[in-house]
Amino acid sequence: MLQLCKVTDALFISNARSACSDQLLRQDAVTLCINVSKQQPFPSSGIKKLQIPVYDDPNEDLYSHFDRCVDAIHKEAKRGGRSVVYCKNGRSRSATVCIAYLMKHHKLTLTDSLQKVKAARPVIEPNPGFMCQLQRYEQELKKKRGES
Repeated sequence: MLQLCKVTDALFISNARSACSDQLLRQDAVTLCINVSKQQPFPSSGIKKLQIPVYDDPNEDLYSHFDRCVDAIHKEAKRGGRSVVYCKNGRSRSATVCIAYLMKHHKLTLTDSLQKVKAARPVIEPNPGFMCQLQRYEQELKKKRGES
């Protein structure tokens, strides 16, 4: 079944097939597509696109892309837009970016962010390498906020 899973009012997570459905993008008023893959296509509609070229491999560096992605989602939300983050299956890479967004811009813990994304899309399962990168990101965010 094709669907965009709603994480927040301004953020959806999905697999590539659903994210490339112009009908679904229109239906959910999506204005930004973040494609977290090297091979998956973009939708044909003329909405903003951001590609993060990583494989679903625990050794891939997704961490260095966190701020760029989550700030783009935040900026889109502030101007009234909506974003969809997707990868091939909508399980690991896209989930990792959504979790990072909730941690930074909703100030949720890693655990709470993971649960919120899992509630929206139960099949999510960031790979062990990405989980380590999220743990590192959580520590970095705490330091920046003056929490220890």
